[in-house]
Amino acid sequence: MEEQSEQLSFAVLIDGDNAQASLLPQILAEVSKGGLITVKRIYGDWTTTSMNSWKGSLHKHAIQPIQQFRYTVGKNSTDSAMIIDAMDLLHSHTVGGFCIVASDSDYTRLATRIREEGLIVIGVGEKKTPEAFINACNQFIYCENLAAPKRPKKKAAKEEKSDVSDPLSLLIEGFNLAAKEEEWLHLAALGHVLRQLDPAFDPRTYGHQKLQSLIKQYPETFTLKRDKSRKPPVVYVALTSTQSNSD
Repeated sequence: MEEQSEQLSFAVLIDGDNAQASLLPQILAEVSKGGLITVKRIYGDWTTTSMNSWKGSLHKHAIQPIQQFRYTVGKNSTDSAMIIDAMDLLHSHTVGGFCIVASDSDYTRLATRIREEGLIVIGVGEKKTPEAFINACNQFIYCENLAAPKRPKKKAAKEEKSDVSDPLSLLIEGFNLAAKEEEWLHLAALGHVLRQLDPAFDPRTYGHQKLQSLIKQYPETFTLKRDKSRKPPVVYVALTSTQSNSD
């Protein structure tokens, strides 16, 4: 998202039935990194108690609530209302990107259709979100990475990360794809390619706030250097084996 223009306008559409109200400030902050949020809507049946957690945030964050009654027990009609509104916004040509806050695979085709028009799609959902929806987005942000970081004991922290696969192979693949024949690669360019390979790639999934911090965990594989002559300084990355061969 760092590569997107600050002038890009976003529509944030939230499925209130399967999103967390407590993470709303973090979600809006993440989208704001890519541009200006011009549309903020949340969908659900506001006659039910399940939507009560959102009511305190509506006025504070200037979000428009959209009422969608549940006409059939057990059926979620929120997704239909969101999809219709999203298509209206798409054809109005008033926004350059969408943020779809949901963990539902029903939005897969919507994300694909928006991207077919050349617009950016950011997805926000839980780690249980189906891969189809994740891969249909340009970038997918896990809610778990937006939650306030806990401070567990070191042993507990290791146990918590045990179900997270090692990202090294993805990092190497991304570097080789982006660098081609170049020895040094702009770190931001690596981040862009990693999100192309895996829209859900996020250093926070592996316990790091920034890509640079994650890369530092593999000194046998990667070497970093900072060009302080640039304002602000620019960070580059290369394969450590390449450096040892050139010395």
